[in-house]
Amino acid sequence: MSIDLSWAWQPYRPDDENPWDLKKAGHLYRRAAFGANVRQLDDAVAAGPEKTIAALLSGGAGIEAFNRQVADMAGSLDLNSEEELRAWWLYRILQSPFPLQVRLTLFWHNHFATSNAKVRNLRFMLGQNELLRRNALGSFRTMLEEISKDPAMMVWLDTSLSKKGTPNENYSRELMELFSLGIGNYTEQDVREGARAFTGWQIADGKFHLNGGQHDNGEKTFLGQQGNWGGEDIVRICLEQEAAPYFIAGKLFRFFISDTIEPTRELLKPLAGRFRESDYDLRGLVETLLRSNLFFSPHAYRTQVKSPVDFAVGIVHGLEGHVGAAPLAVALEGLGQRLFSPPSVKGWLGGTTWINSTTLLLRHNLALALTSTQDNRFTRVQIDPVTVVRKYGKKTDEQIVDFFVQLFLQNDLAADARSSLLDYLANARKQPYPDYWTDQDQEEHRIRAVCHLLLTQAEFQLN
Repeated sequence: MSIDLSWAWQPYRPDDENPWDLKKAGHLYRRAAFGANVRQLDDAVAAGPEKTIAALLSGGAGIEAFNRQVADMAGSLDLNSEEELRAWWLYRILQSPFPLQVRLTLFWHNHFATSNAKVRNLRFMLGQNELLRRNALGSFRTMLEEISKDPAMMVWLDTSLSKKGTPNENYSRELMELFSLGIGNYTEQDVREGARAFTGWQIADGKFHLNGGQHDNGEKTFLGQQGNWGGEDIVRICLEQEAAPYFIAGKLFRFFISDTIEPTRELLKPLAGRFRESDYDLRGLVETLLRSNLFFSPHAYRTQVKSPVDFAVGIVHGLEGHVGAAPLAVALEGLGQRLFSPPSVKGWLGGTTWINSTTLLLRHNLALALTSTQDNRFTRVQIDPVTVVRKYGKKTDEQIVDFFVQLFLQNDLAADARSSLLDYLANARKQPYPDYWTDQDQEEHRIRAVCHLLLTQAEFQLN
């Protein structure tokens, strides 16, 4: 399918041929949050796209109180326990009234992929997480300046080891290749000259410190500009390059629109131009993406594979439940996403790499654990498909199946698959159950089982 460049970034306006409906509301919540519950979907359909997107960009009520609560939790963490830190972050993802912000925090964690496997300092990792959250919808310029001096990053890419006469090239290279410009927009000489500018950057008392005695004060030629550059100048010069706004706009395009379409320069030009003119304002760029015709088009709709976090948190949100963040974080590691430990400087590759025969089976098992009320990891938490079905007054087999199909798939399920779910409920009534099970026990088991079956459908793996 070709993309009409004059149409792509115009704001989506519902009409009779392209109405605002449950499907589009579900799509918005999958991409700009971590799924939605029935009330959120119904409210979004009633409010329309403009108000719903505005609310997602601003966050819900109570965000300041929630941030204070999570900050207090961080203050009491055992910073010798990576498991506690992962659980802390996942709690924020599960509970935050500002899901777009925490979703983008995860995006930036993958962009500036820093792993505690090397950093080995949870205080540094916690500080970087807060940096990314604080700037997630703010200024990319500020975020890039701050991440360059972030202790976790300085350990991860060895800036803290770089000294006059023996500059380490790791941060200089990744600053251009992965963080701001992309391959092909710099030379190896730029890497070497940039590395000289970061010499003397060290960590003292857990913070950035410039050791002037170890800094190379000589003239440097970097990306065509000559001067006695320091590290701050290198960041500034990177953002002055024509490639920079295109590179960041392209990454956010793949995150919000499609990771199967390679955006052309012509397609990105309006985004990159506005991004540069705004001095790298991320909120404006994200808002343009979310409000666009292209975002609500077939080019974007269910074209991404859910990450493990998307998959699991979407189930919890849909069922209006609460689960222990610690055991869920462990389960996500089995699915391939260990928070605070991306696999390399390139982060998680995403897309179809999330799915293979092992991880698909583990997804099915996790869906069962979250819906059965029988798994030892989750038996003491409050999440149960039966509770949600009863809350909304669904009683017949047809009502129950249609409820789950609307909630989790917004009716994107083939007729024969829906019939199979109904057949399961009918056949399950004929199956033998333990003698001590009451009629209610049997009915509740069928409801939980059919919910689990729906969550194993291929459609639910797609964002």
